[in-house]
Amino acid sequence: MALDQGTTSSRCILFDEDKKIVWSEQEEFPQHFPKAGWVEHDPMDILNSSLRVMYACATRMREFDAEAQVRAIGITNQRETVVVWDRESGKPLAPAIVWQCRRTADAMEALKADPYGEVIRKKTGLIPDAYFSASKLAWLLENVPGLRAEAEAGRACFGTVDSWLVYNLTKEKTHATDVTNASRTMLFNIHTLNWDDEILAYFNIPKAMLPKVKKSSDLYGTCGATVPGLDSVPICGVAGDQQSALFGQGCRQAGQAKNTYGTGCFLLMNTGEKAVDSQHRLLTTVAACIGDTVQYALEGSVFMGGACVQWLRDSLGILSTAAESEALAESVNDTLGAYLVPAFTGLGAPHWDPYARGALVGMTRGFRKEHLVRATLESIAYQVQDVVMAMEQDLKQAFAAEDSSEVPGLPALKVDGGASANRFLMQFQADILGRPVVRPACIETTALGAAMLAGLYVGFWDETTAASADAMEDTFLPKMEKGERSEKLAGWKAAIDGVIRSAKR
Repeated sequence: MALDQGTTSSRCILFDEDKKIVWSEQEEFPQHFPKAGWVEHDPMDILNSSLRVMYACATRMREFDAEAQVRAIGITNQRETVVVWDRESGKPLAPAIVWQCRRTADAMEALKADPYGEVIRKKTGLIPDAYFSASKLAWLLENVPGLRAEAEAGRACFGTVDSWLVYNLTKEKTHATDVTNASRTMLFNIHTLNWDDEILAYFNIPKAMLPKVKKSSDLYGTCGATVPGLDSVPICGVAGDQQSALFGQGCRQAGQAKNTYGTGCFLLMNTGEKAVDSQHRLLTTVAACIGDTVQYALEGSVFMGGACVQWLRDSLGILSTAAESEALAESVNDTLGAYLVPAFTGLGAPHWDPYARGALVGMTRGFRKEHLVRATLESIAYQVQDVVMAMEQDLKQAFAAEDSSEVPGLPALKVDGGASANRFLMQFQADILGRPVVRPACIETTALGAAMLAGLYVGFWDETTAASADAMEDTFLPKMEKGERSEKLAGWKAAIDGVIRSAKR
C-alpha cells in the first residue's frame, strides 16, 4: 500500500507482486490563502483525507478477496511543507505552511546576499529560498504565541508531512522522517547525514523538536487502530514525492534521470554515492537510503510545464481541453521560427531569474493559434533540455575532477506526470534532447516508489525484482537531424537571452 499525500489531494494505491495497480482511492482537501502569497493547509485535513483513502482501499481489497492482506505501507509526500504539533495530545499547534508559501521570501533573499548563504548551500545542497522548510519553521516559532517555549521544552514536534502522518498512523507514535525529506528542510547536512547544529542556531530552532532521521526503506512502526483492517501492518517506506518517483522509475545508476511533467517540471538525475556540488545552480539532494547505501541526486525545477497548456486553455481560451493541444500542434509543421519563453513567474533552473517575464518572439504574419500551441509545447521541452544539459555538465566536471575514466551520461529520459500523455511533446522532447524518452505503462511512479521501498523491507520484492524494468508503454526515439536540432536550440538560446537581458531588476 502506498499513501501518496500531495498538495491538493491524498491518494492511496494498492500494488500487487507484478507492480500492477489493484485499487486506487483519492480525495481532495481544502487549500487556504490567508494573505497574498501565503498558502496553508489544516494538518487535520491532511490526516483525515489520508485515513479515509487508506480505509477505502483496504475495504475494497477485502470485498474482492477476503483472504488478501496488506503486507506493508509506504508513504510519499509533498515536500518542504511544515507541520508542528503537541507531542502528548498529537494536536496541531498551527496551520501547516505549504511549500508554495512565500511569506518568508524577503528574509531568504537577504540570506542569499549574506556570505552564510553559501555555507548553507554547501552543507545542505540547497539554494536559500522560502521554498524550503527552515524559514517557515523559524517564522512559526516567532509568530505563534507560546510555541517557542513548548519547542524548547521538547513538547512541540516539527515535521514535514511524512512525519505528521507517521506519528499519527503508528501505534508507537513514532516521531521520525527519512533522509530524502530531511534533505529538503535546509536544516540537514547531506554530507554528515545529521541535523546541522550551526544552521539550527542560525535559524534559532530548538533541536528537541526535530524528528529522528531514518533510512528510506526502514521500519517506522506498525499501523494502529486509526485505520480498521490495517492494524499491525508495518510502515516501512518513506520518501519525498520526487525522490519516490525517481526510485519508482528505476533510476538507480549515476546518470539516470526522470522528469515529472506536472504543473511545473521536476527533473532529478541520480549521481550515485557522490553528492555533486552543482556549478549551474541546481540543487543537490538525497535520492534514497537503502541498507548502508546512500545515493544522491541533482534536481532542477521548471516553473511552467503543464501550466503553459492551462494558460492556453483558461486564460486565452484557445483550447477547450488540454488534450486538444496535441492535435493542434501536429496540424502545423513548425512554429514558423517563433519561440515562446513562458517566464510568467520568472525562470527556474538553470537560469534562476525571478525578474524574467514571458515573451513570444519571432512571429510573422502567417503565425496562427496552431503555431502558438506548438510553440507552447515546444517551450516545455526546451526548458527540460536546458536542465538536462546543466546536469550533465555538472556530472562531467565532478567526475573529471577525480580523473574518473567513466563519466556517467543520460542514456534515456524517463518520464511521468499528466503532460507525459501528450505524444507530440514526448516526441519533440526526444528530438531536442537527442536521446530516447521512455514513458512507463504505470505512470503512478511516485506511489510505486513508496510501495517498492516498503516492499523491499519486508521481502515482498527483492532488489533484483524491484529494480527490473517494467513493461514500457512507449519509447520515443529521436528523429530530428542534428543540424535542425542545433538550429532550433540556437534560436531558443537567443530567445532566452533576450528575455533575461530585458528583465527589469
